[in-house]
Formats: sequence, C-alpha cells, structure tokens
Amino acid sequence: MNTNVVSTSGRGTARRAANSKAVAAGARAGFVARGVIYLLVGLLALRIAFSDSGGKQADRGGAIAEIAEKPFGGVLLWVLGVALAGMALWRLSEAVFGQAGPDGDKPAKRAMAAGRAVFYGFVSYSVLSYAAGDKGSGSGSSDRQTADVTAKALEWPGGQWIVGTAGAVVVGAGLWIGVRAVMRKYHKHLKMSEMTKQVRRAVDFTGVFGGAIRGIVFATAGGFAVAAAVQHEPGRAKGMDDTLRSFSETPAGPWLLALIALGLAAFGMFSWANARWRKV
Repeated sequence: MNTNVVSTSGRGTARRAANSKAVAAGARAGFVARGVIYLLVGLLALRIAFSDSGGKQADRGGAIAEIAEKPFGGVLLWVLGVALAGMALWRLSEAVFGQAGPDGDKPAKRAMAAGRAVFYGFVSYSVLSYAAGDKGSGSGSSDRQTADVTAKALEWPGGQWIVGTAGAVVVGAGLWIGVRAVMRKYHKHLKMSEMTKQVRRAVDFTGVFGGAIRGIVFATAGGFAVAAAVQHEPGRAKGMDDTLRSFSETPAGPWLLALIALGLAAFGMFSWANARWRKV
C-alpha cells in the first residue's frame, strides 16, 4: 500500500473532522459565551462608574459570580463552560489544520490560534470549576492574582526585564487589537454579503467601538505591568478590575469608565454577531 496515499488520506480525514459541523457549532457557541461575559463585565463596570458595584469585581470572575446568583445560574455556568470549551477546540483545529481563508495556513496565524486555544481552554476550565463548586477558581480578584504573579516574577533573575517585556507585549497586543478594529479587518472573517444594510451598520458600530475599547483596556493593563517592572513594585500591575477602575480616576471621572463599559458591552454584542456570521 502506498504510504503517501494513506498519509494524505489521513490528513484529509482529520481536516474534514476539524471543519465538521460539530466544531463549527462549538465555535459559534463559544462566541455566544464570550459575548455574555463581555456584556456582564461591561455592566459591572457601568455600576462601578456610578458607585453601585455591590462589591462585585468588573472582570471575568465578577461576571461568573453574577451569573451564579441568577435562577438556574449553575446550569448556565455549565452551558457557558462547555461553550467556551467548544471555542478552544475550534481554535485548536485552526492551529493544527489552518484557518478559513487563503492565508489561513501561515505559521503566525497557527501560532496565534494555538495561543487562543490555550486561553479559552483555561477560561473554560475556570468556569466549569466554579460551576462544580470551586468558588476560588472564578470569583477571586484578578487584581490580587495579577499582583501575586508579578511579585513572583520580579523575584526571578532578570525578573524586571521579564515583567517589562510581558507588559510591552500586552501593550502591543492592545494597540494591534484596537487598530485592526478601527480598520475593520474583521470584515474578512464575517459573511458580510449575507447581512442587510442595517445589520452591517450595527456590526460595524459594535466591531469598531467595542474592538477599539477592548484594545485600549489591554494596552492600559500592559502599561501598568511595564510600570510595575520599571519601579519594581508588584502593586503597580493591575488586573481587569483595577484597570477599569483606573479610568474613573482620570479628569473625566466616572464618565470615561462609563464609555469604556459601554465599549466592552458593545464588544459582547459583536461577539454575538460573530456567532451568527463568522466564517468557520
């Protein structure tokens, strides 16, 4: 038997499995779950802007805790966790077999897909662990966790350089996210021709506004990490919650945080648009 034929056939079978309806459904469910989390984080941040956070953290842990308190919250968390696992599986298939589109096989795109698969796998694990009863997996403050990790990293040989470089990478990622959103690079990933004119306008508004705000939040968090490295003060590094709260400490006061909150909520709605029209 020709081994090359067998190998090619095997790869073809694997690729078809990666592009199966089940994987596509998992990806779309994952976008819905991501949208829910961003929408809740945005709403929590909006509460904080006007001093009514109820002690909740405006981060993923706060969003998870918010869901858990609702009727059938435990069931909803299981659904979200499984949906996010579907997103991780889809990203993994992109890393192994390439993304949809003519340049989907580029090594850089595969590497990014692999990183996203790890990230969504972690998020899925944290949500499912919380649903299973491990409350520390989701509700802990991202700020405390960030400070603890930063403190440990600063104790390593060359720790300042490591933390500073990581922060600079996050700043770069935030700028990249924001610029691509403003340039509407997401168009090539969406089935724009299937949308009505009104829907395209709504998708562009949430995509540009939400993506730009998301990029600003990432870049700001990265800037705090760089400051922590330069000043050798772990407390300077901030998680999502404290990063968002820092916007209310600007001369614009709570109104800037309110704008950021609305942007994060808009990105949540843009994620739902991806669930419907993303090419997977």
